[in-house]
Amino acid sequence: MNPPATSLRSMRDLQRLTPARVALGRTGVSLPTEALLEFTLAHARARDAVHAEFDSGKIAAGLAVLGLTALPVASRARGRKDYLARPDLGRQLDPASREVLAGGSGRCDLALMIGDGLSPVAVHSHALEVVRQLMPRLSAANIGVGAAAVATGARVALGDEIGALLGARAILVLIGERPGLSAPHSLGAYLTFAPRPGRTDAERNCVSNIHAAGIGHDEAAFKIAWLVREALSRQLSGVALKDESGIVGASCGLGELTGPA
Repeated sequence: MNPPATSLRSMRDLQRLTPARVALGRTGVSLPTEALLEFTLAHARARDAVHAEFDSGKIAAGLAVLGLTALPVASRARGRKDYLARPDLGRQLDPASREVLAGGSGRCDLALMIGDGLSPVAVHSHALEVVRQLMPRLSAANIGVGAAAVATGARVALGDEIGALLGARAILVLIGERPGLSAPHSLGAYLTFAPRPGRTDAERNCVSNIHAAGIGHDEAAFKIAWLVREALSRQLSGVALKDESGIVGASCGLGELTGPA
């Protein structure tokens, strides 16, 4: 008995399944002009996203509208060049910012940090909308949110020091992710329980690729709210906390705020 014939799919079918650059064709030994120009444009957009100016005042004003106290802080990185060359400086608060946060605001369930990261463009595009959709979900779960730090020159681990100074049980960091050639404006959300300097990436949960062609604002807010609730309940985060929001979302204790359809 002959095996069933396998239908051959073209490379065009593969192109429709992924934003990756596949089957670009060739002209002699080179890329076609159109493919080369598209690559060059994507690379330029990624570079522009990294070097874009961070409007911390706009973010602070947006947080105030949402009822959150915004505290402007900065890392020890002095300028964008310093930030890119010395990642370690982006993980440490400068002395003035440490003094701003030292008084804290009393213990809270969750503190928030919004930082420029490697794509200020992503933060401007998505951070406030994610917070807007997240707040009612946290409120429905009786999770109190303390102050929100707006951080310039920030790496993810800067949130550990901020969360510790604010007396937060957990810290949520919204930060611009490293731009790619298909997504220069992708936002990442990082959750750490019991924040303190020295925490590792294995002790964080991440919801990444928050952008128009990735995870939407509503879905991201739902996942983050589920992770925050479980982290506070189980008193842990990171590799020990698996994202099961899609499995048990309807009964996870977030009131009537269920996940996206």
